Amino acid sequence: MSSMKIKKGDTVKVIAGKDAGSEGKVLSIDVKKSKVVVEGVNVITKHTKPSQANPNGGIVQKEAPIDISNVMLVFKGKATRVGFKMDGDKKVRFAKATGEVID
Repeated sequence: MSSMKIKKGDTVKVIAGKDAGSEGKVLSIDVKKSKVVVEGVNVITKHTKPSQANPNGGIVQKEAPIDISNVMLVFKGKATRVGFKMDGDKKVRFAKATGEVID
């Protein structure tokens, strides 16, 4: 499987869906389903039963995963597409808008 263009901890901008235009930090990635969980984006209300961890139960708000195709990496304040190139013998990500190496 090829490498993911977005990693945990990256700042991304949502480009499609009900939260289009909002930015947030990537909290987790599901590689098999191509989904990402972004901080403060696609917040759902979940009704939970009482459990050992949460004795009262109740209504909890949490972020739900969104498709990775609906987010774009933000690099130096600008949303950009991501590409891969070889830097010596190491594969690195680079911003297609500027050509700069991301990491």
